Amino acid sequence: MGRLAGRAAIVTGATSGMGRATALLFAREGASVLASGRDAGRGRALVEEIRATGGRAEFVAADATVPETGDRLVEACAAAFGGVDSVVSCAGVLGLGSVTGVPLETWRETMAVNLDAVFYLLRAALPRMEERGGSAVVIGSIAAFKAFPNHAAYCASKTALVGLVRQVAIDYGPKIRINLVCPGPVDTPFIWASAVAFPNPADAVAEAGRRTVLRRLGSPEDVARAALFLASDESAWVTGTTITVDGGAMTGG
Repeated sequence: MGRLAGRAAIVTGATSGMGRATALLFAREGASVLASGRDAGRGRALVEEIRATGGRAEFVAADATVPETGDRLVEACAAAFGGVDSVVSCAGVLGLGSVTGVPLETWRETMAVNLDAVFYLLRAALPRMEERGGSAVVIGSIAAFKAFPNHAAYCASKTALVGLVRQVAIDYGPKIRINLVCPGPVDTPFIWASAVAFPNPADAVAEAGRRTVLRRLGSPEDVARAALFLASDESAWVTGTTITVDGGAMTGG
C-alpha cells in the first residue's frame, strides 16, 4: 500500500518539471491524480505513463490564472475519484525585470500565475477538502527569502505565498493542513529561463549548483518527495510552515 492509497489529489503545473514529477510520484504512492496544465499533449502523455504502471489519472487542460479553473478542477476530481484529499499547486512563471524595467503585463502575469492561481485553487478546493480532511501543498521558491537580480515580480509573488499559507493554516485547521515547499536551484527548463538574467546563463546555472552545500542542482524528484511527505500522514503535525528544499543554498555554503 502506498502512502497516499485511496486518496485523490489535484496537481497543477503537471505537464513539466516539478509538477510532473509530483504527479508521477503521487500516483506511484497510490493516489488518484487529477493533473492539469496548459499543454494538452504533454498532459495526455503523463496520464498514459501513469496508467501504464497501473495508476489512476485524468488530465484537464486549463489556464490556472482563470478564476473558474479552480472550480473546474475540483469538480473534475470529485467526479472522477469521489472527492479531493490533496492539492499541489506547481504552476509558475518567472516574470523577469527590475521594478523599473519589468513590463506591466509581465508583472500582472507573474502575479496571476504565481499568486492568484494558488488562491483560486485553494478557494475552490478547501470547502471540498473539509468534508474529509486533507493536505494542501504549495510550491514556492527560495526567492521568497533571497533576492535575485532582475526578478522583482517573481520574488514578490513568491514572498506573498509565505503569508498566504500561514493564514490559510489558521482558518482551516485542524481539518486541513497546508504547507509551502520552497525549492532552490532545480534542474528544470525553469532555471535555464531564469538564467537569462545573467551575462552567461550556462555559467550561472552551473554556479548555482556548485554554491549549494550539496554541490549540485536539485532534481524535480527531490521536490516531489517533499510534497509527498507533506501530503501524507507522515507530516500529520505539520501545518502553516515552509520547507526549504535547496541543497543547502540558503545556508550560504
